[in-house]
Amino acid sequence: MINQTNRRSKKIEGEITITKKDLDEIRKTVNGVVDLKKRIEEKADEELTKIVKEITAGAIVLDSSDIHIEVEEERVKLRLRIDGILHDVLYINKKLYNRLLSRIKLLSGLKLNVEDRPQDGRFSIKLKSTEIETRASTLPGEYGESIVIRLLNPEKLISIEDLGLRKDLYKLFLDQINQPNGMIIVTGPTGSGKTTTLYSFLKKINEPEVKIITLEDPVEYHLPGIVQTQVKKEKGYTFAKGLRSVVRQDPDTILVGEIRDKETVQIALQAALTGHLVFSTVHTNDAAGTVARLDTLGAKLSNIAPAINLVIAQRLVRTICDKCAKERKITEEEYKKLKEARKNINKDIDIPKVSKDMKLKEGEGCKHCNFTGYKGRLGIFEAITIDDKMEDFILTNPSISALRSKALERGLLTMYQDGIIKVLNKKTTLEEVERVTKN
Repeated sequence: MINQTNRRSKKIEGEITITKKDLDEIRKTVNGVVDLKKRIEEKADEELTKIVKEITAGAIVLDSSDIHIEVEEERVKLRLRIDGILHDVLYINKKLYNRLLSRIKLLSGLKLNVEDRPQDGRFSIKLKSTEIETRASTLPGEYGESIVIRLLNPEKLISIEDLGLRKDLYKLFLDQINQPNGMIIVTGPTGSGKTTTLYSFLKKINEPEVKIITLEDPVEYHLPGIVQTQVKKEKGYTFAKGLRSVVRQDPDTILVGEIRDKETVQIALQAALTGHLVFSTVHTNDAAGTVARLDTLGAKLSNIAPAINLVIAQRLVRTICDKCAKERKITEEEYKKLKEARKNINKDIDIPKVSKDMKLKEGEGCKHCNFTGYKGRLGIFEAITIDDKMEDFILTNPSISALRSKALERGLLTMYQDGIIKVLNKKTTLEEVERVTKN
């Protein structure tokens, strides 16, 4: 636990500036959360603004997606989410916590005197090469307000070529995002990489002759050459109202951040049926559940079936750390699981064969990967193409299991199987694939 001297911050604004010198210094000394803990403790007696800068800069250097400050009865925990997993950094005392809370609220445009209800705000972190937007959230609890700061680093935006797609999926996705109309839906839980996938699609088709408009809540990343608009519910600018206006702007491609209600799904489907290419997301467990979800929201099957071109479900798996990776012999249990999974994978897909003397790769754990054995993430996917035969089948109002069975008959590779391919290609581990795909 560290203590903070009673110095006051002189500079209060909605932006933190981190110089190249600051980042270079942190990169030299911070290779993991243990190093960051030590560095923050060493800076305990400096100005509050410097401590906030140390925390945010450290999070950026460690490729963290979120900063969590959680209040317990006697102390406050600082944690970072790295590659989807939370890591404890250190405990701070209540005195420093109170000052951090005030500073973050001021930076984020939140009300200092509101402590009994959640608040959401934002601020920017200005770097030499880019500007990172943040989303700050406070939540009242038994012992105080918890804080979560989400870091939206535009340098994390990747191209479709970097999604980790199999050759057949890459070809399918390219073909579908170049269609003149229809809807492509990406589904998965929060934090599964849906936004990254959709933005990679936008980057690929973003040409001067194509007008693209997005409707988001909020705008997470700024893309040049694209008109981006943000939902503002407090002012009555909802997804449904915004989408009506977007359609009147004569776009070729529309991205709707999320389909949440009947009005939005109806307008989105109509746009897809009337000459627009529409990208969007919904929350379902797999690709087969998407039709049922849209039906539950109030859409008609007679609109869903002809409007949707492609449904993609995805998860993110951690990749093996290249600094501490090692090969080892496959276990009997792993052999059985991999043999069974590979049996149903299309023979046209080029992947290693499973044998009892084959080697798998895993990370031993080192400072570079915070002793997890993993560093970085990549997607695992499943995709259902809605062609004429699948459209006719959807019009019969099948159950989710029936639709999934039909897709499997027609060659669907599940997320689990896609993960198995990545295990056999030594990019991740069987344990990791099972962690994110097995409920």
